[in-house]
Amino acid sequence: QVQLVESGGGLVQSGGSLSLSCVASGSIFSINVMGWYRQAPGKQRELVANIINGGSTNYPDSVKGRFTISRDNAKNTVYLQMNSLNPEDTAVYYCNVKGYSNTVFGRRPLDSWGQGTQVTVSS
Repeated sequence: QVQLVESGGGLVQSGGSLSLSCVASGSIFSINVMGWYRQAPGKQRELVANIINGGSTNYPDSVKGRFTISRDNAKNTVYLQMNSLNPEDTAVYYCNVKGYSNTVFGRRPLDSWGQGTQVTVSS
């Protein structure tokens, strides 16, 4: 079993910055992709950023240039630095990891989510 523990988030004024972190632990064999998603009220969950094992990153246009994702493979930790925040960034942010886990049935694909952390940007 794999657990994701997120930290960070909170309330910030428009133009401010916040940082999020997420630590993965448990029966992890390998992690290929670590990422952040967000879901605002009444909207679908959307990708905010992800980082592949080799270090390549992906961002949607809505956050490109403002958000930076990074990871520490040795600590199974992913970070999200969010700058120039605006009210449209208000959402619950979720950590996600994809890879493989060790189970009693052997190695199995892993696609695990954190519990979510609230980010609120006031105007």
